[in-house]
Amino acid sequence: MDHTLVIVESPTKAKTIRKFLPSNYEVLASMGHVRDLPKGAAEIPAAVKKEKWSRIGVNTTEDFEPLYIVPKDKKKVVKELKEALKGATQLLLATDEDREGESISWHLLQILKPKIPTKRMVFHEITKKAINKALDQTREIDMELVQAQETRRILDRLFGYELSPLLWKKVAPRLSAGRVQSVSVRLLVRRERERRSFKKASYWGIKASLVKDNITFETKLFSLKGQRISNGSDFDEQTGKLKKGNNSLIIGQDKVNDLLKTFSSEDWLVSKIEKKPSTRKPVPPFTTSTLQQEANRKLRLSARETMRCAQGLYERGFITYMRTDSVHLSEQATRAARECVSSMYGKEYLSNSPRQFNSTARNAQEAHEAIRPAGEKFKTPKETNLTGRDLSLYDLIWKRTVASQMAEARLTMINAEIRVGDGLFKSSGKSIDFAGFFRAYVEGSDDPSSSLEQQEIILPNLTTGTCLEVTNKESTFHETKPPARYTEAALVKVLEKEGIGRPSTYASIIGTIVDRGYANISSNTLAPTFTAFAVTALLEEHFPDLVDTTFTAKMESSLDEISSGNLEWLPYLETFYKGKNGLEVKVQKTEGDIDGKAYRQVDFEDLPCVVRIGSNGPWLEGTKIDESGNEIQAKGNLPMDITPGDLDIKQVDQILSGPSDLGTDPKTGEKVFLRFGPYGPYVQLGNNDQDKAKPRRASLPKELKTDDLTLDEALVLLSLPRLLGVHPEGGVVEADRGRFGPYIKWIKNENESENRSLKKEDDVFTVDIERALEILAMPKMGRGGQEVLKDFGKPKEFKEKIQILNGRYGVYLKCGKTNVSIAKDTDIEKFTIDDAVSLLEEKLKDKNGAILKKTKISNKKTIRKKKN
Repeated sequence: MDHTLVIVESPTKAKTIRKFLPSNYEVLASMGHVRDLPKGAAEIPAAVKKEKWSRIGVNTTEDFEPLYIVPKDKKKVVKELKEALKGATQLLLATDEDREGESISWHLLQILKPKIPTKRMVFHEITKKAINKALDQTREIDMELVQAQETRRILDRLFGYELSPLLWKKVAPRLSAGRVQSVSVRLLVRRERERRSFKKASYWGIKASLVKDNITFETKLFSLKGQRISNGSDFDEQTGKLKKGNNSLIIGQDKVNDLLKTFSSEDWLVSKIEKKPSTRKPVPPFTTSTLQQEANRKLRLSARETMRCAQGLYERGFITYMRTDSVHLSEQATRAARECVSSMYGKEYLSNSPRQFNSTARNAQEAHEAIRPAGEKFKTPKETNLTGRDLSLYDLIWKRTVASQMAEARLTMINAEIRVGDGLFKSSGKSIDFAGFFRAYVEGSDDPSSSLEQQEIILPNLTTGTCLEVTNKESTFHETKPPARYTEAALVKVLEKEGIGRPSTYASIIGTIVDRGYANISSNTLAPTFTAFAVTALLEEHFPDLVDTTFTAKMESSLDEISSGNLEWLPYLETFYKGKNGLEVKVQKTEGDIDGKAYRQVDFEDLPCVVRIGSNGPWLEGTKIDESGNEIQAKGNLPMDITPGDLDIKQVDQILSGPSDLGTDPKTGEKVFLRFGPYGPYVQLGNNDQDKAKPRRASLPKELKTDDLTLDEALVLLSLPRLLGVHPEGGVVEADRGRFGPYIKWIKNENESENRSLKKEDDVFTVDIERALEILAMPKMGRGGQEVLKDFGKPKEFKEKIQILNGRYGVYLKCGKTNVSIAKDTDIEKFTIDDAVSLLEEKLKDKNGAILKKTKISNKKTIRKKKN
């Protein structure tokens, strides 16, 4: 009997596809790539280890031949695939339909070397109809797509492996450079420089509340004696003054107060009414980048989280393939979306005819469909039985797809002018005459202060000459704001607009930027670090082309030309790497000219200090005045939450001045100091005397500013931990604050304790034992929201705690970043720490001692003793 082996990337995808295939089809997962370039010296084969090019993993002397190896953690997978192939009569390579998927199939072909008929099978969604169609339309591997992906991989390896070691030598260890990564970091740094050079401007205005027909609306002063009043856009961000040639009027507080008195005796008369009909069209269905943007805006998901979640939805058959530049919808999808509109909203909400969209992004590939719900009939979010972020993301995709086939929204825009003496006020309103697609979906905005499209702004029925009643009028003070930092959504939008990188890689790029310490995510924005400033300065001066957006976009276009067969890959790589101005030549010529010390510091023209970049992070160095009035050199810890754009003279003085004496604790007679550490400001009771125990410390909550801190507030902070009482089952209960906020701690004995975060309504300084016991009785939740079934704490040999969690896909063991599934029939009550260590060892035994790194175990011998 014929036996067909189908190979996909993941077990989830394999499980879903298996349901739609005949019984004589076997589906196995390759677990992603089965071959890759070596990631370290340990992976380089001994036969080529002495070759100069082996460090890079690409033989630059022989037509850029890549050195592909099977990583240790993939040897078992490859062995299983080869065994399965022995009994097969046909092989189908069913990896994803994009370039990377094509490349994975080619690598499988190279490793498995099948002697049976082998075909490529592609599909855009995992449904029965799509799988059957794919079986009937198998093809050969597309070598142009493979070559494009291989060229991209080699180019990125050359870029990273030539520049990253340079950064290690000249700036700091563990840094990295990347073709798209370094350009992205530069974008963040440029925006932060703009914030730093920003000069604040202030101006005043007047707003009033008016009433007609029991409808209250707001109006604002627009001009005075025919001269327009200044607003934020009139000011130059570099000078804080009006832009050159701008003749708007800046009014101060005194003038505003005079005007308020004058306007009190004047009639408020409607002088002009203007009504304009307007329409709004729905936005296209999602592409990879627009999905990342919108999920970041509306769901606060990072690009990485969005792609991980979308991957799961695709593999389980809920949505179509999530790596696409296309906004096209198939006839099947258009029909399904229009059926949803008719059944849920009514036929009057359908567009007159099926609507299609065209991609506007640079270098867009129209090879795929847009991201949409899978199948001939779309499941409503309620019908999916999804939960959590899976449900939220599916809901977003469903609404956006359905809305694309809905009628336009019809609105009336209303502008009213109100004359008051010499002043002219303006009001704007909006009425929605027909909601159209607003019923289903409204696109989010990168500007959190902007209102959503569907929100009506009601104005009463106004006519020229109408006298209006004033219920309130007041002065308003305004300050211009520096350019906003990039959110992940905004950065993805810029990268796509400029044609830099591929949307499918944005998630990993942003993740790498954060992981490598080039940016921190704060309030959903990407704040570049001092290290990012140092690295960008070096690359801008010595390798300006490589961090130039236009140059990088041209590289991307060249790679796309290779995929379409319009450009030869080998000459392109030769020019890029070995040409007159090639990367290899540039690095060799430039390395000796770079003064590392100059780039291990960040200078600020307006501050009397420098920020030094060290292997353990940045610190501040400058001068301070000592007790004798002399200027001396000083250093200080730079809190991690201080960004380059926000560092000011007040913070510098506080940090370099050392501990601030807040006063004396009346109970102990010891001094109370305000100090600065890498995790921010904190208060300390007493000095760091060697003969004494470590002094008591307490970090400052974000809402408490260092400028306003009093001795009494410091003493309240130092009162933690608070002993609340005795637990009925033994041990004591305390309330305390930690890096992740206030919490309750049950100290069971010398070696065992249990923590619970306090709820929002609880105060760490007033919570009592009764409330603490209530909180401790609640199921323990992990940081990701999973229920903690068992907490082993941090044994002495570990730097990460070990927990058993109940997750969405079952019970599993967690230690740091290492997760291990636990069998369903396991008795958790009888599961011990020894069992946990055994599972962790088993999980990572083939990773060359990686358990030592992953779980940060200090001594492997200790584990063996515990097992025995």
